[in-house]
Parts: sequence; structure tokens; C-alpha cells
Amino acid sequence: MKATLTPRVKICCIGSIDEAALAIECGASALGLVSHMPSGPGVIGDEQISEIAATVPPPIGTFLLTSRQSVAEIIKQHHFCRTNTIQICDHLTHGTHRDLKNALPGISVVQVVHVTGPESIEEAAQVAPHVDAILLDSGNQKLAVKELGGTGRTHDWSVSRAIRERIDIPLFLAGGLTPENVVQAIEDVGPFGLDLCSGVRTDGKLDATKLKRFFAAVQSVHAN
Repeated sequence: MKATLTPRVKICCIGSIDEAALAIECGASALGLVSHMPSGPGVIGDEQISEIAATVPPPIGTFLLTSRQSVAEIIKQHHFCRTNTIQICDHLTHGTHRDLKNALPGISVVQVVHVTGPESIEEAAQVAPHVDAILLDSGNQKLAVKELGGTGRTHDWSVSRAIRERIDIPLFLAGGLTPENVVQAIEDVGPFGLDLCSGVRTDGKLDATKLKRFFAAVQSVHAN
């Protein structure tokens, strides 16, 4: 897919209705709502995800981040949370992406690929035809306690760029993005979307000043 000059921005780890409103006010195109994970920040209960998602205006993406690996379990969870997008943070082990999309028409499905090396290019290429977008992150599913996101670490952006050039669907870039490095990330990768959590937070809370700096940096790329 071609490079995107001014990527959309998804603010992840949204923890309240107020945080959702702040992110949208500052320019977010999508919000990440994190359900149970084996590790990482921002986890909230499914009931809270449902409450936040219900307050978000229709043009804004609401992403249910799930660590579940069974399509049947993901469907059950989504019926409760009612987001407009499902972000699968691990590999599916029971059922397929097609099963999920058939069961939930109109709901977008995003698969996370954790960039660990050049082998991630082939992994992304294989799954891309079956989902609506790929999200690249810096986790590691092979650890004893899996990292499925929220690490605050960057990864090798040359691999991310190779994936973006290989696939024909939108690519979101996550992992250690900040107001200081986002311009370089856009130039190096050219993603459709940017996804960040810790880079716009202070003591775990969404920080309006950091948010505004981040969006100003993203807009500066287009201005140049």
C-alpha cells in the first residue's frame, strides 16, 4: 500500500469516558479499549469498555483489544462490548478471521503482528487478505508471560516499511511512539495510522499537553 502523508491517530489504553472525549477533542480518529491482557497497561473491564464505546460518535473507531484466541469467545465478548472494530492481539487458535467477519457483518477486524524480525513480513502478508487492517506492535507472544502490546518500545521500522509496501490494506504503526519520534516514524514507515498509549500519558493519565504536541508533530509532516 502507498505511504500515507498524514496518518490517522488512534489513542489506546482509554480508561474513561473523559479520556475518550479528550482524545477525540485533540484529533483522534480512533480509540483503543483494552480488555484482559497477560501483561501491559490500560486494561479495563468489559462493562467499562461497553460504557465508553456507547458515548463515542459514529465516525470515530472504537477498537476492542482482545487477547482471546477463539473466534467464538471473541464474538461473545464483542456482543457485550459493542465496539465497531475488533483488534486481535494474539494468534487465532480456534476459528478463522473469515468466521469472525461472517458472524459480525459491518465490524472491522484488525490483526496485530508483533514485529520481531524479517519473519514478520511473511506473517503479515499471509494474514492481510483476511482482515481489514494490520497493526504492527513491539510485543512478543513467545515469552512466558506474553507481551501483546503497551510495551513503550519501538521496533525495526525498516521491517514495518517492508510490510506496508507488501500488503494492500491499511497499516497501523504502534510501539513507543512519542511527540519526539513520530515525524521520523511517518517518514520511515508511511503508515495509514499511528497507535500510541504511553507516549501521551503522564503517571498513567492521558495528558492534554502531550496529546496536542503529538498531533502538532503529525500535522507538521503535511505542512512540510
